[in-house]
Amino acid sequence: MGDCIHCADARRTPHEIALLRGGPRAAVTVAVVALHLRGVLEAGPPGTVRASRPTEAGDAEHPLSFLPPLPPVGVPLDPPATDGARPAGAVDTAYRALILESAVHGALDEPTGLGELVRHPEVRWAVAEVRVGLAEAGLLTYPLLRPTRAARRQVRALREQHPLPAVRRGLTPDDTLLAVALHGEQGLRVFVPRFALRAGLTARVRIGNKSMLRPSRSSGTYGGSGGFHYCGGGGGSGCGGGGGM
Repeated sequence: MGDCIHCADARRTPHEIALLRGGPRAAVTVAVVALHLRGVLEAGPPGTVRASRPTEAGDAEHPLSFLPPLPPVGVPLDPPATDGARPAGAVDTAYRALILESAVHGALDEPTGLGELVRHPEVRWAVAEVRVGLAEAGLLTYPLLRPTRAARRQVRALREQHPLPAVRRGLTPDDTLLAVALHGEQGLRVFVPRFALRAGLTARVRIGNKSMLRPSRSSGTYGGSGGFHYCGGGGGSGCGGGGGM
């Protein structure tokens, strides 16, 4: 595909895996965690996230060069197809994942809860673009765009291949995003427990005078892919960038 830097491939990102398993909310959760690991998003007032503040007075804003600019809402990322063929220069799965992260970060004009992020017009459009990649790979059924049986089997296989670890030591940002994509709230509690709780990605329940974490509702299997690889395209730092937990 010549000089195309977003050329299509068959590899699945955590964002796609999460979308197949748990829908838009799960995919946006992965994008939130990815931005947090890169150091450009943090927990805001209880139950919200916000763009990270400069670390010291006078510091410049966090560099966001790894996030691509968003086209106008409703404009597809892929160029128009001709004669039914896949268009030259079609974007790849990692670029669609970065578009979702860019849309999430762009929606943070003020501290925002996860539910509000999921409903934001640009985020909804970006999630739809992630679906395009899955549909092109034959992992969604038409016209409802639900995971195929093969997709569900593949995520079950991924969950078996990548069980939750007992500890975080020695694990990478890639491991974190894959765990959150496959295991939902359980993955959040293992890898980013304090951030997830403060950001409203996991919830508390109160029993008597004790506050306890609510059991996960999102750990069920819901589709997936035959393989996993994700390099988020940012600054040579791997999938998630920094390791801030």
